[in-house]
Amino acid sequence: MSRKTVAIIGSGIAGIATAIRLAAKGFRVTIFEANSYPGGKLSEFELEGYRFDAGPSLFTMPHFVEELFLIAGKNPADYIAYGKLPVICEYFYEDGTHIRAYSDPEKFAEEIEQKTGQSKKSVLSYLKQSAFKYEVTANLFLKRSLHKLSTWLNLDAIRGYWNLPKLDVFQTLNEVNERHFQDPRVVQLFNRYATYNGSNPYETPGIMHIIPHLEYNVGAFFPAKGMYNITQSLVRLAEDMGVLFCYNTRINEIVVLNNKAVGVRPNKIDGRPAPTYESFDVVVSNMDIVNTYRKLLPHVAAPTRILEQPKSSSALIFYWGITRSFFELDLHNIFFSKDYQHEFDCLFHKQTISNDPTIYINITSKYKPDDAPSGCENWFTMINVPNNSGQDWDGLIDEARRNIILKLSRILKTDISKLIACEYIQDPRTIEARTSSSQGALYGISSNNRFAAFLRHDNKSSKVKNLYFVGGSVHPGGGIPLSLLSAKIAAGMVKEPS
Repeated sequence: MSRKTVAIIGSGIAGIATAIRLAAKGFRVTIFEANSYPGGKLSEFELEGYRFDAGPSLFTMPHFVEELFLIAGKNPADYIAYGKLPVICEYFYEDGTHIRAYSDPEKFAEEIEQKTGQSKKSVLSYLKQSAFKYEVTANLFLKRSLHKLSTWLNLDAIRGYWNLPKLDVFQTLNEVNERHFQDPRVVQLFNRYATYNGSNPYETPGIMHIIPHLEYNVGAFFPAKGMYNITQSLVRLAEDMGVLFCYNTRINEIVVLNNKAVGVRPNKIDGRPAPTYESFDVVVSNMDIVNTYRKLLPHVAAPTRILEQPKSSSALIFYWGITRSFFELDLHNIFFSKDYQHEFDCLFHKQTISNDPTIYINITSKYKPDDAPSGCENWFTMINVPNNSGQDWDGLIDEARRNIILKLSRILKTDISKLIACEYIQDPRTIEARTSSSQGALYGISSNNRFAAFLRHDNKSSKVKNLYFVGGSVHPGGGIPLSLLSAKIAAGMVKEPS
């Protein structure tokens, strides 16, 4: 009997992880990718002697990656190497405060006490509560489908109901942080974690307090060969398991007959004629859920209420080759805006960019020196921006670039404009074009209300048999760890071939 077949649309991290899990269950898997390279947002490029990771720059929960090698019977160390960061981030404020966020919670808490006067005890208590909330909610909300009755009728669910008053679901993240801390700089530092899923700390539920746990209690890491090596290692594993990658191949339609997904209609980017359709037993879309329905499922009724939810923020990224090194900077660096609430008001209510945006700089050459010429650095310089709703992006980009350079030059006491040897820019338009992310939103829908988790699309179609969805735009959410969990949930729903 021939093995059952699976078509996966898109080779983002969730698509590759799903392929590995289904190949381990005995399926014959083919991944169709419109680009000439795998990885989706988790890709790389080179520019005049500088290498850049194009997308995600933070690596947490590495055991979710290692798990993929283990289920395949492989040793993760044969595919990927990574180390724990001693310093998670360098934080810079307009008043001259510089906080070094050590990965050791004790040292981090001591640093905050020394720099701000906020007590060490309050920081450690905050991180302890963050860990508690994660432990209560992870098995319930992150590792199971929210659309199955069994999710709500088990011991994890009962524990969640019992501890509901402690989870801060009826307060905003900012309210939780202001309750814990008196110093506004510390509040701002922990408010920042709302941006990890493209949300507003003044609106997103306080349950987002769980995110710092992943960095300080579990750890932040860096792959020895850069973030893109996560993609490369998983592609290699998938290929070793027999997964077929078809690059430069766009899927025009998921073929549905009698409410059952029966295949896909591919089209080679080079213009060669496509077959009527290729037959598959199972179809998995790693494409943004909005574009999956609008572009690939024209004859299936779309879940309008879900697709029309407000989208997450996007990003404006300047990839700069910098012709000197800065000893005060590390792998991850944040230069905070003076008025954080105004910045988020611009992002989510005015759909524009503040004239004083918070700036994130990722410099992989700090840990991987060959990413830049000797004595130089590769700056991934990013600000949060609204998703694309037709703004004058060219004008906004020019203004933002000027403001970013002025801010960095002032704080670092160096004219940054004279150090930029080369530049490449990504904005919401190019992000949408290259990754099929609706409106260039990085995380699908935003989490700016307490019901957002329940408004993400399920990992399995309720209308079309044998059709599944993975990636950052569906349950449980965006970012590398949650995308990998979406793959685990979806693959777990697919029955093993008989």
